[in-house]
Amino acid sequence: MNRLLIFSLVGLVIFATFLTHCTPQKEPGAVEFKKARAIWPIDQQFQKNVTIGFQSDFEKPDKPDKDDTFLRICGSSLYRIYLNNEFIGHGPARAGHGYYRVDEWDLDEYIVEGTNILSIEVVAYNVNSFYLLDQPSFVQAEIVSGKNILAATHPENNDFVAFTLPERVQKVPRYSFQRPFIEYYRISHEAYGLRLENKAELVLEDVGPKKLIPRRIPYPEFAIVNPKSLVAKGTVKTGIKREQYWRDRAVVNIGPKLGGFTEDELEYNPAIELQEMENEAISLQSSVFKKDSSRINLQSGEFQIVDLGTNLSGFIGLELKVHEPTRLFAVFDEILQNGDVNFRRLGTIAAVTYDLQPGFYKLESIEPYTFRYLKFIISDGSCTIDHVYLREYANPDIKRASFSSSNEKLNRIYDAGVETFRQNAVDIFMDCPHRERAGWLCDSYFTARVANDISGNTLIEKNFLENFLLPDSFSHLPDGMLPMCYPADHNDSVFIPNWAMWFVVELEEYLDRSQDRQLLDELEPKVMALLDYFMPFKNEDGLLESLDSWIFVEWSAANGFVQDVNYPTNMLFAKTLEVAGSLYGKSELTKEAEQIRKTIRKQSWNGEFFVDNAIRLNSGDPELSLETHCTPTENSTEVCQYYAFFFDLASPESHPELWRKLSTEFGPKRQESGLYPEIHPANSFIGNYLRLELLSRYNLKTQIIEESVDFFDYMAKETGTLWENIGTYASCNHGFASHVVHVLYRDILGIEKIDTKNSLIRFQFSELPLTKCKGQVPIGDDILTLEWEKIGNELHIQYSLPSAYKLEITNNTKLKLTEL
Repeated sequence: MNRLLIFSLVGLVIFATFLTHCTPQKEPGAVEFKKARAIWPIDQQFQKNVTIGFQSDFEKPDKPDKDDTFLRICGSSLYRIYLNNEFIGHGPARAGHGYYRVDEWDLDEYIVEGTNILSIEVVAYNVNSFYLLDQPSFVQAEIVSGKNILAATHPENNDFVAFTLPERVQKVPRYSFQRPFIEYYRISHEAYGLRLENKAELVLEDVGPKKLIPRRIPYPEFAIVNPKSLVAKGTVKTGIKREQYWRDRAVVNIGPKLGGFTEDELEYNPAIELQEMENEAISLQSSVFKKDSSRINLQSGEFQIVDLGTNLSGFIGLELKVHEPTRLFAVFDEILQNGDVNFRRLGTIAAVTYDLQPGFYKLESIEPYTFRYLKFIISDGSCTIDHVYLREYANPDIKRASFSSSNEKLNRIYDAGVETFRQNAVDIFMDCPHRERAGWLCDSYFTARVANDISGNTLIEKNFLENFLLPDSFSHLPDGMLPMCYPADHNDSVFIPNWAMWFVVELEEYLDRSQDRQLLDELEPKVMALLDYFMPFKNEDGLLESLDSWIFVEWSAANGFVQDVNYPTNMLFAKTLEVAGSLYGKSELTKEAEQIRKTIRKQSWNGEFFVDNAIRLNSGDPELSLETHCTPTENSTEVCQYYAFFFDLASPESHPELWRKLSTEFGPKRQESGLYPEIHPANSFIGNYLRLELLSRYNLKTQIIEESVDFFDYMAKETGTLWENIGTYASCNHGFASHVVHVLYRDILGIEKIDTKNSLIRFQFSELPLTKCKGQVPIGDDILTLEWEKIGNELHIQYSLPSAYKLEITNNTKLKLTEL
């Protein structure tokens, strides 16, 4: 066989066009393949970190214009598609164990006369992670044109041929504890096409039928972004031996609980070589690249750092000419530390490494990464990089929403929130798009609100929740417990009981947003099994005590006060019982919830603040009273107070002095003032967001503006995204943080509520230090617009509603409301 194999994964694809955006097919009525079978190279289904290329040559179909040609595909772990050297798509959308979502990618735009070449690269990881499931590898695909199947994967035909792509080196370390392997490429030829006679075709086998389900959600946006500027360049000294090397748990803890290659199995670990480098000279730059031009010349021992201008997520692309054998590092991060890029700031090996022979290359990573700054280092050799780009991997369903006001800081925060959302909601709600790409509960509670605001639907949330429904049980976890993040494999048996509670709490709001009663009914057995799991942990007062595994309240000192009885956890548990009782008509659960609240008020309230926990003393002596052997501590955190109000254990009426202190003396500037040093401060995740919810609940809207600027504007200015914590010591792009978008729509623009069940929209206008504000949000296929402006002693408003909706307006300002 003497035809051209075209696989970009190892730098083997020519890109004629970079501004590519593919329009997918609509979901079919039924998810099924007409001819294709799930296939894989024989006896390789369980191999770790292999890369297989599948190729099909087909003739341009003779068809009426109304018939579309598309690729129907599913697979495991990851796939990427090219047609005639043009990027088509990347997938799949994730599903729960044993299920696979089917994609349909439009091919018409890139079909040419005569023979067309479709290439599918599949990366098979076969290790556990928080990101992709450890499931046997396969691909199932067919090219469809009208009623005809032009080609289909099948072990008994030659429609698709398969080859190992060894240029992507197999035995390398994991990217992080949470994600599978790094990318290291060793390419010994010009990346301008690879002749098949140099590769042996693989024998394929049918690996059995798969449970197929719809993708349901929009297909990602793959826009091309070029660097904005060159910010630094210089030289590095290499080969500096260290007494001690950073060796992450993802490298040293490989074994039954964490899949990968042990250190003695690794063919190469770039983290070692990168640690043996030091910048010898660095020259700060402020060179702005011309449009579509980012040429970089590098000699041995040189580096340059480019800036995308915003923290973005996607695939790293390069066009370069290699002049001699070269090792090239592409190292990246969200921020600069001391003017440099730190590849291990997040506990990751944030680098793509290439060993290249002389020639011309067009390279693109197959994994998405997140960064603002990209540092190129040549340890040996020389090259000219003619073009650097990021192919974005983001949610496209954001374009119908908008917000602007007379406060530019709020506008900047809104933009950062939307940017954060679109990168963390590609197929599920993720915590972050870099270190983990994991579907975390609790985070999802906040992100789901934003999804409904700016996309006008609950499609991603339905997929996210449905994934927890699909498996009958979760390996390595106790019966009834839900994974803390999913889809994921938790071989170490770690779970967060609190996050399973947040799952139930989210269901209440999901029903309100979606009116999807069917999914909630299907989830009822899992919710009841979860409540059954907690039964043995209830103490004599009905409070949860000595919970197992990782008890998580917030990224603050609160996580250190979780035993034996953690009051914030029990506050959340009371809400969980209340929601479950309400959703499923079980009044005994709502009664239990109120009793728990009464008990917490009695035990946790010390007269000034709620304390976080109680310690059991002299446990097991039945003659001792509760006050003797379960003693509240003096540990008190800011976030515990917010839990108490958020989950209805306290209110300004029941605890007026505490609310006065929280609303007037706490907040973003409390630590600077030195007030209440004994109360441990809250963090972004999740205390500061709960605080904003309380300010909204009690109509302190001006304070929301002031504190939102203090909490978030410095983040928006530095990275263009919103962070996991108040500092840069962790993720600077965290999905839950986009929740400020919801706050801006509700509390500043004034769209208080969109009641889809009753087709009712409520506006509420408050006294604000703004002169005007406008915005729009989608509601299904419709658009809701609202604009207001202060003119003299009047508040002028304009709006347009979907035709089926009624409107209620509350005016809490001192201005006369005038509708235009």
